[in-house]
Amino acid sequence: MSPHNSNLVVGPTFAEMLDPATIDPQIRSKAVKAKKEDPLDPINLFNITWKNEQNHIYHMVLPKELTGIDTPIVVLYSKDFPTGSHKVGAAYAVLVDLELLGEVDPTVHTLVWPSTGNYGIGGAWVGCRMKFDSLVILPELMSRERFDIVRKYGARLILTPGCESNVKEIYDKCHELKSSNPNIRILNQFEVWGNYRFHYFVTGNTIAELAAELRKQGVGYGKVSAFVSAMGSGGTIAAGERLKQIWRDCKTVGLEPIQCPTLYWNGYGGHDIQGIGDKHVTWIHNVFNMDAMMCIDDVESKKGLQLLTEESGWKTMIDRYGIPESAVKEMAEIFGISGVCNVLGAIKTARFYNMDKNDVIVTICTDAIDRYRTVMKEMTQNYGKMDETESAIRLVSIFHKQKLDWISEGTREAKNRWHNLKYYTWVEQQGKSIEELNSQKREDYWIGKQEHVKKDDQMIQEIRKS
Repeated sequence: MSPHNSNLVVGPTFAEMLDPATIDPQIRSKAVKAKKEDPLDPINLFNITWKNEQNHIYHMVLPKELTGIDTPIVVLYSKDFPTGSHKVGAAYAVLVDLELLGEVDPTVHTLVWPSTGNYGIGGAWVGCRMKFDSLVILPELMSRERFDIVRKYGARLILTPGCESNVKEIYDKCHELKSSNPNIRILNQFEVWGNYRFHYFVTGNTIAELAAELRKQGVGYGKVSAFVSAMGSGGTIAAGERLKQIWRDCKTVGLEPIQCPTLYWNGYGGHDIQGIGDKHVTWIHNVFNMDAMMCIDDVESKKGLQLLTEESGWKTMIDRYGIPESAVKEMAEIFGISGVCNVLGAIKTARFYNMDKNDVIVTICTDAIDRYRTVMKEMTQNYGKMDETESAIRLVSIFHKQKLDWISEGTREAKNRWHNLKYYTWVEQQGKSIEELNSQKREDYWIGKQEHVKKDDQMIQEIRKS
């Protein structure tokens, strides 16, 4: 198929996702209007960006009364992306890349989006907006809200056994589907490079811009001291590669659940920090870029989310700890489970590296509470109603006293061990070559993947002209 196939729907370039002010003003105006009036209109592809209508970056500097430390922790939040999660950016980057390479055609192919949550939701939204028949695979124990959203966006859904950690079962279903239909195309976020490139280029460069903005506000010295992210598919953490190119001493810290410490401990298990920790090392994850691995408790992450999103927690934060009501209301809207996990990892990072008030740590809120109301109800059933006393206990024990355990520094030995774990999933099970696996040890391998962004943007511009 020709990359100039007239059936293709393309949205923004990578450069436009980074800076939506460069989008054609008429298109930008229509997209901004559709965001509220018609969120399923394909014009919303041009709302895939970390910036709002005024070109301000979606972010919040967390109050130190919550974090318990002087080091500023800054979160980029993604609730205002078209699907309420930044994963829609990865899904779009993956699909448009395959379109440009001539590997998918909406009149021929069915897209399969294997996921444990937000990527599948992003795939449902993007795929159907770009005229593809889309099928999302999710573990059956994910939150009910996820299933409802996928169907609302127009995709079909297949549920596989298990929970967040059961990715092998998803892969098995992908193999079954692919072998049954030659027109099936698997868009596996754990191995496709559009996911990596979106975060390397768009998320990474957005954070670099944010550091300069924060300096003007008196926060930090215009640099990022650490980028902290749970891995999940290995996409988001690629932003740390761009930041390390700008500031060589910027720390990149990866997070896993204590309940499933795969890189940290060659471990396994089920957990409920939805979106992270899938019992394998993803193909697109450059483990040689990580300075440390840290593990976070999934129960603490969920209890922390209740603190931030329920009324008794709000009252405690405002009345006992003096957090401004405006900040409490904002946090209630921007956090999901993995966002809390990321903040707990950022607190660990600040303490472990002895960072001070002049350092800036950046992390991500990957989605928001709208995906976890049923999970919060289950927490109340399991642990009892959270009153103001329990809220105060959680704030102190989970945030202020986050422990410096479960930390592994990225030594040369550790990085090679993390890398070698890829062999079992990708060479033995998924048919990758040992030669390419070994080539991932070289920096030029990753630079080549990064530079492909320019080619994608050129091809999108060519399609527009044609």
